[in-house]
Amino acid sequence: MLIDSHCHLDFAEFAADLPGVIARAEAAGVTRMLTIATRVAKADSYRAIAEAHPQVWCTVGTHPHGAAEEPDVAPETIADLAAHPRCIGIGEAGLDYHYADAAPEAVQERVLRAHIAAARLSGLPLVIHARDADAHMERVLSEEMARAPFQGVLHCFSSGARLAEAGVELGLGVSFSGIVTFRRSHALRDIARRVPLDRILVETDAPFLAPEPHRGRTNEPAYTADTARSLAETLGLTPEAFAEATTANFFRLFAKARATDQGA
Repeated sequence: MLIDSHCHLDFAEFAADLPGVIARAEAAGVTRMLTIATRVAKADSYRAIAEAHPQVWCTVGTHPHGAAEEPDVAPETIADLAAHPRCIGIGEAGLDYHYADAAPEAVQERVLRAHIAAARLSGLPLVIHARDADAHMERVLSEEMARAPFQGVLHCFSSGARLAEAGVELGLGVSFSGIVTFRRSHALRDIARRVPLDRILVETDAPFLAPEPHRGRTNEPAYTADTARSLAETLGLTPEAFAEATTANFFRLFAKARATDQGA
């Protein structure tokens, strides 16, 4: 059993064949999926997918690319929306300075801190997006964890070794996507080797970042199996042992998922 801990099943790439996407995932051994929110305003659409498909849970939150669109959503509003039985996490929220037209850093930071507050209020883990913002992200997470603890995962990890170390020190999980399978991702595989096994999750970030040997195609949850095989080899584990560990890690972090698991 594998779990795709981060995908975007509401995206247009899946609109024509979502039942087929889910069926292909199950055929590949990916029996559960977490579809991730990018806008609080679209909370109804994520819930609808999770309600219609017992293999799927959802989150609620604002991606940093949308921080300027939703700069002032109250933590209480996010936490209230997260009370839905099929919502098991907050986010994704974070810092992304890759694009020149991104929301101002101060706005992204304010939105991230609001989501951290929502994670505390709801008791649900935060799905953290970090890109080209390692030092700033470490500072915010360290400050907030010192203020009051919360749970979370650094998703689609592609940052530097220090942020991975900081995340582990702060008690966070680290999730790897298809990027770790790319031929030139030697440094990322080295980071994966240094993350404790009980902190590792696996994901697709579908429809983006398809792993080898599917690179260049639309990514989908079934390809979690390819990333998992690559990571298992990197860590010197059997695919079965890696699947068992990452599934246990998922249910430990997303504890609400265990209580609301309706999958066949």
